[in-house]
Amino acid sequence: MKTLAILPLVLVAASAAGTPALAQSHAGHVMPAPARQALPEGCVARGSPTADESRVGAAGAPTCPTGAVPARPPAQTHDMSTMSHGQHAPAAASGHAGHDMSTMGQTPPAPAMPAGHDMSMMGQAPPAQGAASDHAGHDMSGAAMPPDVPTSADNPGRPPEDPVPPGATGGPTHAADLLFDPAEMAAARAQLRLEHGDVRTTAVVVDQLEAAFGEDGDGYAWDAQGWSGGDINRFWWKSEGEGDFGGDLEEAGIQALYSRAFRPFFDVQAGLSQTWRPDGDRTDLVLGVQGLAPHWFEVDAAAFLSSKGELTARAQAEYDQRITNRWIVQPRAEILLSAEDIPELSIGSGLSSLQIGARLRYELRKEFAPYVGVEWTRSFGDTADFLEADGRSSEDTRLVVGIRAWF
Repeated sequence: MKTLAILPLVLVAASAAGTPALAQSHAGHVMPAPARQALPEGCVARGSPTADESRVGAAGAPTCPTGAVPARPPAQTHDMSTMSHGQHAPAAASGHAGHDMSTMGQTPPAPAMPAGHDMSMMGQAPPAQGAASDHAGHDMSGAAMPPDVPTSADNPGRPPEDPVPPGATGGPTHAADLLFDPAEMAAARAQLRLEHGDVRTTAVVVDQLEAAFGEDGDGYAWDAQGWSGGDINRFWWKSEGEGDFGGDLEEAGIQALYSRAFRPFFDVQAGLSQTWRPDGDRTDLVLGVQGLAPHWFEVDAAAFLSSKGELTARAQAEYDQRITNRWIVQPRAEILLSAEDIPELSIGSGLSSLQIGARLRYELRKEFAPYVGVEWTRSFGDTADFLEADGRSSEDTRLVVGIRAWF
């Protein structure tokens, strides 16, 4: 009986405490709703839309009672305008939290920053740099400055250069003469110029030394030249001639010329020429140009004014066409012009003669090469008439065999 008397009091106390087990034991009874306990700040009920179970036990997250978890932190409101292309918002903004995104061809979203950290410098360049950076928030103070290399570009990022001190250009021309013997320093400078461009060279080139076989008979010929001097000023000499085997020398000449470079590959030449012929010798003033034309054509052209007032001109060009490193074909052409008839030399006015030939040589060494070739000569106008009147042909084709050398 005492137990029955105490039972109502126990039921009332269980209802006041909100014990679920006792409340459920009275199925069908209408029970009043228990009072909801207030949650600490930053906590929400488990299963709430704003719940973030991943923050349970994380640094900076609030400690929540049973049945509650930390709330998702509010979206960051700092300025993202300076973040470089390819960066993403924090993971909290992503709708695929917890999904594996490693196989996607995009940069994975950045992890959420713990609450309470200072985010004021995110997306801004360090104050020391003063320029926008793609690596927002990174310390770039140790980055190297642009190299101080002079360029033609207007590059404001280069460090400023100090002006040249006035004393740098105000001293003597050769300051070393103040410490060393001026004579020894002058000799050293002369040697330096010699080794760096002011070189004196001497060369001899025997372009043709050959025997010729044709309808008008067999003969020989030579064409050689050489120089001595520097790159700008040189003494130049040239010699050529021809004759018949067992006969008289038909012609021999030599030129002494001053040569000066006026272009990188061309020289102007002036001097004297002496020619010996059976019909009469000639002394001429010479003015011409010689050099290497575009596409590697060697050109030599000159005008001759004889002591008798006769004006003639000659121009020739040749080209070395390599077949292999040793086999070379050399086409060659030469024309002779005259301002007037010179009967004693069998030269007519205008275009006097044209000579075209080709020689194939084999370089046993760079300095020595035997060759074979063919050469065709044709005379025109009064020159042809003079030759025919003298019993010679105005056209001739010859086979030539010879050597080419230089040293």
